[in-house]
Amino acid sequence: MTALTLSTAAAPGLRADAIVIGVAKGAKGPVVAPGAEAVDKAYDGRLAGVLETLGASGAEGEVTKLPAPSGFKAPVVVAVGLGAEPEKDAGFDAEALRRAAGTAARALAGSKKAAFALPLAEAADAGAVGEGVLLGAYSFDAYKENGKDAKAKSGKAPLAEAALLGGKPRDKAYKAAIERAAAVAEELNRARDLVNTPPNDLNPEAFAAVAQAAAKEHGIKVQVLDEKALVKGGYGGILGVGSGSASGPRLVKLSYTSSKATKSLAFVGKGITYDSGGISLKPAGHNETMKCDMAGAAAVFAAVVAAARLGLEVNVTGWLALAENMPSGSATRPGDVLRMYSGKTVEVLNTDAEGRLVLADALWVASQEKPDAIIDVATLTGAMMVALGSRTYGVMANDDAFRTAVHEAAEEVGEPAWPMPLPEHLRKGMDSATADIANMGERMGGGLVAGLFLREFVGEGIAWAHLDIAGPAFNEGGPFGYTPKGGTGTAVRTLVRVAELAAAGDLG
Repeated sequence: MTALTLSTAAAPGLRADAIVIGVAKGAKGPVVAPGAEAVDKAYDGRLAGVLETLGASGAEGEVTKLPAPSGFKAPVVVAVGLGAEPEKDAGFDAEALRRAAGTAARALAGSKKAAFALPLAEAADAGAVGEGVLLGAYSFDAYKENGKDAKAKSGKAPLAEAALLGGKPRDKAYKAAIERAAAVAEELNRARDLVNTPPNDLNPEAFAAVAQAAAKEHGIKVQVLDEKALVKGGYGGILGVGSGSASGPRLVKLSYTSSKATKSLAFVGKGITYDSGGISLKPAGHNETMKCDMAGAAAVFAAVVAAARLGLEVNVTGWLALAENMPSGSATRPGDVLRMYSGKTVEVLNTDAEGRLVLADALWVASQEKPDAIIDVATLTGAMMVALGSRTYGVMANDDAFRTAVHEAAEEVGEPAWPMPLPEHLRKGMDSATADIANMGERMGGGLVAGLFLREFVGEGIAWAHLDIAGPAFNEGGPFGYTPKGGTGTAVRTLVRVAELAAAGDLG
């Protein structure tokens, strides 16, 4: 991962491949952002005019490169758009800084070192810029010839080092902000790696092994239930989904505990390492990206490890419900009835509505430990993509105040989310003449129906939220800001922020 440092050096004398500055979109043209004063001075205060001549406006995502002024040790100045200029006396918000830093880091692929002279009014700004750099510099090269060496030879290796100018290396708050950015970004990038890994190399057993290795490294307790243990425990949902695959299912429990904790959280992730739809086979054109159907479990895994690395004073348990959904002679059929871990029976009307089945078992076992709150994360429904598009995830809950708290945490860390209802009238559509409940209901409002199904498996009196990340979990378009093409790591930062709030007693 890109090395991140705080620096008090002046931009002109710093040896680097490039100096990154911010440019805002002002009412009368581009405006040079704070942090770039020394660079602007070297252009005799005319940098904004030069950039405008080159076509720059300061719009978000815009990158303009120009030769550095005489006397600078760096040869190039990279001006990155921050978006609209903030109101007088107001600074740039964290997400604007994060996106600009990520855009610049991606544009500087192949560089050994870059100095970031972006606005750093306080420690939180340094954390946002650092996080943006580390997320924007991400690349997934494991399956390219010679791995990362191939990129290095072609000049496209990720930016090797980033120095944040205007940072305060000896200030505890700045150091803490950078350390947090590094821990969260590294684990989020690990989640991206998992989502991007082909399903022939990441089956449930392999995912469980990755979790075990990370748990050992970071002092997290881990328990893996294999097929025999799942049968003995009566986990009918996970077993039913995994029954058609040669790769057996797993349920992984990761437990991070703090001796100072007064609150406990459970995170539950859908981990379908490949989703063919099962017997209810997906149509052509819908299978190619289904390696991403374990993005919820990847997010939960990364968040638990990040909480451990940050030493948060809250107990966090992660449950990874892992299975591969395949058609075969042993696969669950439409019309089959599964007896879930809770004892409730489910009539399977569509085997492609499998995520809710593995989550149901994991939610119920998580509830038995009576945490203060449960959050599940899943690429659950295409209906949520229809409702909210490809960059926003839906938040449902059994408690309005908790839903609001989770939604606000998501927005605070820069993960677009939207609160969604759980209309009671949709529950009737899942009534079954054969079983306690069916895994399908009304087609319209399908994302909400799935949320209502999951609610049936949450223990009484426990605050619960459901994050349907089907849209933003996998970016099929071009990269933007600090978001790459492919796996995005969506929900990791939300979960970490929720854990931080719980540790501070501010979750509500």
